[in-house]
Amino acid sequence: MSGAHHHDHHQDHGHDHGHTHDHGHHDHAPTDFGRAFAIGIILNTSFVAVEGTYGIISGSMALVADAGHNLSDVLGLVIAWGASVLSARPPSARFTYGFKSSSILAALGNASLLLVALGAILVETIRRLFHPEPVAAGPVMIVAAIGIVINAITAMMFMRGRHHDLNVRGAYLHMAADAAVSAGVVVAGLAIMLTGAQWIDPVTSLLIVIVIARGTWGLLKDSVKMGLHGVPSGIDMGKVRTFLSTQPGVTAVHDLHVWPMSTTETALTAHLVMPGGHPGDKFLDHLAHELEDDFGIGHATVQVETCGDGRVCALESEAVV
Repeated sequence: MSGAHHHDHHQDHGHDHGHTHDHGHHDHAPTDFGRAFAIGIILNTSFVAVEGTYGIISGSMALVADAGHNLSDVLGLVIAWGASVLSARPPSARFTYGFKSSSILAALGNASLLLVALGAILVETIRRLFHPEPVAAGPVMIVAAIGIVINAITAMMFMRGRHHDLNVRGAYLHMAADAAVSAGVVVAGLAIMLTGAQWIDPVTSLLIVIVIARGTWGLLKDSVKMGLHGVPSGIDMGKVRTFLSTQPGVTAVHDLHVWPMSTTETALTAHLVMPGGHPGDKFLDHLAHELEDDFGIGHATVQVETCGDGRVCALESEAVV
């Protein structure tokens, strides 16, 4: 087994091939987002306390429900932060990949939490449609406006990492969704103040639920796909196969696997049939560099098989894993 396991010595190469992948083995999340997670958790926990209290005082179920939703976000942030810290931990004898895939589990957990929060809001919204209750619009608008600011600040802290890291994208979506919820509550409060129509509150809530549900569904789909070791969406398997099979000396490629090790890192294993003999470490090193530059695959392990005596290579069939 010849390991083309390549570490990032070329962080500053100036030729990104138009891909949004992250080069190298270093995980940015803990260093870049540790502070963002901490500030987000502190801000949101404080706001939940204020919003819940004012919701009860003003008799606004909308604020109480929003406080509950914000509380689920705090839990989501704690999960996402824990995963980003775990992802950076070194491998051990039992966990030879370290805890990298905890970021995938966190994205999955985050999506699940969002769906639970959505369900709770939806139940309350439907109840309100049939039994409108008076809402103290003034306090609702003020508290919800503070919510917009807090959630927008937190979302902006995660904005940079949302394309590279599904875990961070989950945190970003959570906060952006919350800012939208708070904005909806402000608009509803204003409309109720102007018209006196109490049904505006649940209708606004219903629209917000639909918006959040769409984002959450995407996050859930992506994290389940990663959990099942699906090929990351930015990678074209046809191109990877073609790239490997057109290398000098390669007559066949089989047992090719590409999977996400975490929400930011991708691994590959493949068997290359090279009847001319083993090409040497230099070839494997070059292969690892190219796979990282062109496809964002930072962990490549390649097995070279000479198959010189006409025998059928082990694991030749694609059906064999």
